[in-house]
Amino acid sequence: GLGYSICCRLIDEFLRTRPSSHSLRLIITTRDKSKSHDTIAKLKDHIFRTRRHHKMHEKTPSVAKIYLQAEQVDLCHLRSVQNLTKKLLHALPKLDTVILNAGQGGFTGVDWPLAAWTILTDFPASVTYPTFKLSQVGDVTGPQIPNSSAPARDRQPDLGTVFCSNVFGHYMLVHGIAPLLSNSTATPGRVVWIGTLEAYPSVFSTSDMQGIKSPSAYESSKRLTDVLALSSSLFSTQPFVRRFLPPSRDHRPPKQYVTHPGICATNIVSLHWILVYIMTAVFYVARWVGSPWHTVTSYKGACAPVWVALASQEELDRLEKDGGAGKWGSGINVEGEERATRTEVQGWGIGGTVGDNVGLQKRKRPREVEDLTEQAREQFELLGRECWQSMERLREEWEGVLGEDD
Repeated sequence: GLGYSICCRLIDEFLRTRPSSHSLRLIITTRDKSKSHDTIAKLKDHIFRTRRHHKMHEKTPSVAKIYLQAEQVDLCHLRSVQNLTKKLLHALPKLDTVILNAGQGGFTGVDWPLAAWTILTDFPASVTYPTFKLSQVGDVTGPQIPNSSAPARDRQPDLGTVFCSNVFGHYMLVHGIAPLLSNSTATPGRVVWIGTLEAYPSVFSTSDMQGIKSPSAYESSKRLTDVLALSSSLFSTQPFVRRFLPPSRDHRPPKQYVTHPGICATNIVSLHWILVYIMTAVFYVARWVGSPWHTVTSYKGACAPVWVALASQEELDRLEKDGGAGKWGSGINVEGEERATRTEVQGWGIGGTVGDNVGLQKRKRPREVEDLTEQAREQFELLGRECWQSMERLREEWEGVLGEDD
């Protein structure tokens, strides 16, 4: 999947661009020890093959050291998140970057008649911004403290499963390890959220921020991801962002970025293996007819997250100074050459500035999206402040619930 490909690409880009005096410690999280063991074994094999390739084809192959560490966490169980937080705080002096990839779609299937119709009549837009995936409505996690007394269980508020897996579990984890991110010395620590092209504003509502009542819980959670990340540097959100990532007197505060992998052929929707091959073929056709987002493979989809993780802080700061804070996506051309590229976000544009470089993005946007206006930009900022306030309120509420059980 995308998480494994991000690990592989991080290793490859690090070995290709870093001097031999540098080292990379990569901490991989999975839900259980068996998957951790399998992932580490596969990554060790990947490192061996990558080093062999460098030795054969590079004049000065890198001998930079790579250290792999596996940890277990279930993002839908906040006690598991707390346990990982405590372990990392005890074991590590700092963290430079955290990439928030793990999550789930909550999809139950595909509306096949609608899929066939939209693919035949609106291609490739229909496989770039699909509307035919079916999702479970009302799915919530089990009790976060299952062995507590009945009154304590009754005090536990509902948590939407997709929301918890895609946003809130990450949110609690990052808040817990904030001291490690603040200890990053060479550059500010980085929080790299993984979004999607399907983060439609129409499916998100602050009255149902967790998407429990929504038939599009995945897309709702990803819209929330965009809003949180892109508004995190605005003056109006700082009272809440600083509670989430408390500032350090000695270091610059961690910076938040949002990226997406384009359109990859992954198993986020469960399909028969024959349909997986058909889906992959359709994605390639979409690229060949001009789609700039069909990366198809998860390795190419890992381009933008890895670039944001490894780029120099000077480069990222310069790009944000020139074009504003943006959503970085894995784009691709007909020849299959991928690169990180800015992605338009409804209500924010491509950098939070009205009328800035809009023409460059029009072929990459859904047809119904209009150019950014001052009013839309102001509404996005108000939405950002409201979402940050709600997330902090929810975090504090759950820390209180979990604290009562200690």
